[in-house]
Amino acid sequence: MNALTVNLKPVLELTDEQFFQLCQANRDLRFERTATGELIIMPPTGGETGNRNAGLTAQLWIWNEQNKLGIAFDSSTGFKLPNGADRSPDASWLRLERWNVLTQEQQTKFIPLCPDFVVELLSPSDSLKVAQEKMREYIDNGVRLGWLINRKSRQVEIYRPGKEVEVLESPVTLSGEDVLNGFVLNLGLVW
Repeated sequence: MNALTVNLKPVLELTDEQFFQLCQANRDLRFERTATGELIIMPPTGGETGNRNAGLTAQLWIWNEQNKLGIAFDSSTGFKLPNGADRSPDASWLRLERWNVLTQEQQTKFIPLCPDFVVELLSPSDSLKVAQEKMREYIDNGVRLGWLINRKSRQVEIYRPGKEVEVLESPVTLSGEDVLNGFVLNLGLVW
């Protein structure tokens, strides 16, 4: 099953609050919204992809618990990007000082910030081209480090602001560099 894109604009334009309520009322569906207001309905992941994503998120969460430098998020977390898009990366992280400036209401709803770090784990139903566009959108909106992990080809694309995309073939680990200082992702648990 592929993601479906619905253009609501000719009929209605959802406010941020209406989009949030739509997501809350349909918790079994995964929604994103493009900067132009198109609604993207994403299929749930299969068991294998879900398992690998849980392991990836767990590694990030454990590192963050030990270092207490920020807040780690799973694939259910929505972010309101500066360009107006609502996105839910497969795993993400936000520096603590950025999280702490948010109000309690902002922390409870879709986070009105772009994460510092994102990971997208390509599932069999995902389009590589669409995932690459999403990674560029993250970088354009403030992400400092992004990983696009393609399990099928065993490739990782690393996205950084102002730099060309770096492609790694079958890496064993990935470094969080200066964004996630000391974090090393074990890809043996992802492949």
